[in-house]
Amino acid sequence: MTAALESELAGEVAIVTGASSGIGEATAESLAARGASVVLAARRADELEAVAERITSEGGDALVTPTDVTEDDDIDALVAETVDEFGAIDILVNNAGVMLLERLDEAAREHLRQMIEVNLLGLMNLTHAALPIMQEQDTAHIVNVSSTAGRQAGAKSSGYNATKFGVNAFTEAVRQEVTTEGIRTTIIEPGAVDTELQEHIPDEEIKQQIEEGMLESMTPLESEDIARAIAYAVTQPQHVNVNEMLIRPTDQQR
Repeated sequence: MTAALESELAGEVAIVTGASSGIGEATAESLAARGASVVLAARRADELEAVAERITSEGGDALVTPTDVTEDDDIDALVAETVDEFGAIDILVNNAGVMLLERLDEAAREHLRQMIEVNLLGLMNLTHAALPIMQEQDTAHIVNVSSTAGRQAGAKSSGYNATKFGVNAFTEAVRQEVTTEGIRTTIIEPGAVDTELQEHIPDEEIKQQIEEGMLESMTPLESEDIARAIAYAVTQPQHVNVNEMLIRPTDQQR
């Protein structure tokens, strides 16, 4: 965050999931620096409190709401607490995600289920819960963080690919449903980003290939790069809808 708050998003309210680290954390700080009141959602309450403390120490406004996006009760509570505290949901950034890469014949079914529940179903359910509030307001913005894996399938990534292809399709269908109601949608598709996402890969060989074959062979994106892209999308004039942003490191080939 900058020492002096900007005012592009003054008076707006943003929910950011996966806000305890990485892209979510950077996005929450970026939106707060532009004047938005941010609602920080993730499972790790201590990390959320640390993010909120940094935001408020620099003059921003943050509400911590520990949330597991795979739980309907948590989703409903997140929306209710946001509206109770701020009275609106102007921006929803669906960023929570896991990347459990494995060959399908070696994959644990629980990992496939977890990716679907977090990456896709959680995103869908939270959007579903927030949408009626947004429709009452006449303007709002839904930002869904997908991946280059939502455009191009690859071996050892079938489950992850399926969820990210699903995010892209869901977002475009929702755009067609609500665009005439003043609600904008943006798909963010990052390439290689240096976050903790790859640390959770269960297959050690694949994890090593990602770390050595990609992250060490190029200059990867930083979380702040994606946060700037999200901030760009949500600060455009109301008649401008940045539907999709594909963002790769300069030296990433695929």
